[in-house]
Amino acid sequence: MRTIHKAGWIAFGGAVLMLMALPGVSSAAEHGGVGGMKMEGHGGKAAKSGGPDVQNGEKIFSGRLGPWMAEARLIDMEALLEQTGVLPKNAARFAGTRHLMLFLTDPATGKPAAGVAGKVVVTAPDKASSSMVTLYVMGEHMFEHIGSHVYMPVPGKYTFESEIESGGRKWNATFSYTLK
Repeated sequence: MRTIHKAGWIAFGGAVLMLMALPGVSSAAEHGGVGGMKMEGHGGKAAKSGGPDVQNGEKIFSGRLGPWMAEARLIDMEALLEQTGVLPKNAARFAGTRHLMLFLTDPATGKPAAGVAGKVVVTAPDKASSSMVTLYVMGEHMFEHIGSHVYMPVPGKYTFESEIESGGRKWNATFSYTLK
């Protein structure tokens, strides 16, 4: 798997947050994406035309994760950057890179979880290669989602083994996604 230095991830994460502040590249929270998991049906131009929802990603998991309701989404970073006007040659630097977002909400209140940390092990289709990424708190608000960038260079089935920690306790969820 490709290795990207921490400083590169930090710079890239800053760029993603700046892009999400642009008009038309709205955060999930502004559309009810965190509280109540209402992310389907809204979105960018591609979603309205029947294509993939580049701005909000594709839902790859929905269900319980410990005490929370969880939803995992993947955003194709190259497609997002191209859609927001980044030069294709600059967007191509992120070919094969997806942004994994994990939204955790309290099922009783619909409020986003606070004080959570996590990591995910991503196993590639060949099952011989895997990488572990730390999930960072991201978003405009106190907590929108935890996420990180994952490298998915080839088509096939990827498996995500997540471990979420809060208050000294740990919970796990495993889900998969087939990249076409």
